[in-house]
Amino acid sequence: MRPDVDDARVRQLLDALGRRMRTAHTLYLVGGSSAVLVGWRMSTRDVDVRPEPDSDELLRALSDLKHELDINIELASPLDFLPALDGWRDRSPLVGTWGALQVRHLDFRLQALAKLERGLETDLDDVRMMLDRRLVVAAELQAGFDAMQAKLFRFPAVDAARFQARVADIIRRR
Repeated sequence: MRPDVDDARVRQLLDALGRRMRTAHTLYLVGGSSAVLVGWRMSTRDVDVRPEPDSDELLRALSDLKHELDINIELASPLDFLPALDGWRDRSPLVGTWGALQVRHLDFRLQALAKLERGLETDLDDVRMMLDRRLVVAAELQAGFDAMQAKLFRFPAVDAARFQARVADIIRRR
């Protein structure tokens, strides 16, 4: 079992990855890695990422660094199990640039909605932290859900009614 990843280890990964990239890439951080860098969690078990493009260069480097740095790295993002929201790339805050690697937090609307869809208590806590830090506001969650609702049929694992109820509940509690 690999050790948890804190802010310093996430940045170590990004630095090492940036040194290996010869062509321009964007890496979107998701979940625990965003939480650690923003500061509402001290550590996470793995670094979830969405690379663009998902080139052999980047994927090989991630695979090598996973072993070299003893870090769990997962290719996972809300876009794997929820519809995309218009403008999500533009709404993905910049973390920094390491060589040819640009690193961003994946749009916090999508991160929050994905956590609401999954609905674990830790996920709901994360959404509350995103709201408290104004990384996303309640109206954006409702608008995001409304925008993706008609496309949820493409994701059969999603219980749209339960998802909608969680969105309404978190907004009501604000």
